[in-house]
Amino acid sequence: MRIAFLGTGRMGTELALHLIPDHQLTVWNRTAERTARLAEAGAAVAASAAEAVEGAELVITSLFGPEAVRETVIAPALIPAGLPWVDTTTVSPADADEFAAAVPTYVGVPVIGTLGPARSGSLGVYVGTADAALREQVLALVAPWADPQRLRGVDSGRKAATGKLLANLALAVSAQGLREALALGAACGSSAEETLDMLGSTGLAFIAGMKGDFVRGERSTAGGDFTADAIAKDARLMIETVAEGAPRRPGADLPALRGALASLEAEIAADHGEHDFSTILLPQATPTDG
Repeated sequence: MRIAFLGTGRMGTELALHLIPDHQLTVWNRTAERTARLAEAGAAVAASAAEAVEGAELVITSLFGPEAVRETVIAPALIPAGLPWVDTTTVSPADADEFAAAVPTYVGVPVIGTLGPARSGSLGVYVGTADAALREQVLALVAPWADPQRLRGVDSGRKAATGKLLANLALAVSAQGLREALALGAACGSSAEETLDMLGSTGLAFIAGMKGDFVRGERSTAGGDFTADAIAKDARLMIETVAEGAPRRPGADLPALRGALASLEAEIAADHGEHDFSTILLPQATPTDG
């Protein structure tokens, strides 16, 4: 299949690399240098998004957020009528509804996981569209990205977007929980390693195992798997989504997520936005009151 792949940042590059063996890819990125790995792997590089889409049988986007989707795809009416559009960008359910209304062939395909699972083809992947035939086509296309047990078709982009936001809410809140557990452990005289060990039999065991290498200093947060900028952007989408849904659930809020966002924003202000979000767990992290 001839595929236009738009957005070759960290995650987009890993996703595109899985497709090159079986498909003819033309890639585009706003920063052209970020297409280099894919060009070396055999992809063609387009000078513009419109050039990439010309002659394609399917378009995949992996952009930073919904505003980038609007700018790159919606405003210029980039997707020709009838051409399937697979969007892996993290967006809100309302954004997914908007994009599906603008482009009837829209398929919301958010991925769950970081760069390690992306490289090994073991991500969680939602495939959301009301078109059952198109859903099956896309499920087969993206199977190389996914753990088979975590590849899930749903009947709308809205449901796919909801699944992704729930996953990232759990990640952000549990990271904030680990941050606070480390602070409590230190206040009680426990080393970070002792605290991580004691968390092994608690609800924070997963995040402690995932981020323990960063806490121990065995990995640098520079160039990490999931940046503070990216998860903070997703947290804001979640908070906006709950605010927009207030008439259905008056008084609803996300205070634990707001605490996590405050910690992330402190690190972004300290010029750590491009670091792995584990930066909030390190001793230099600026305390917040949540």
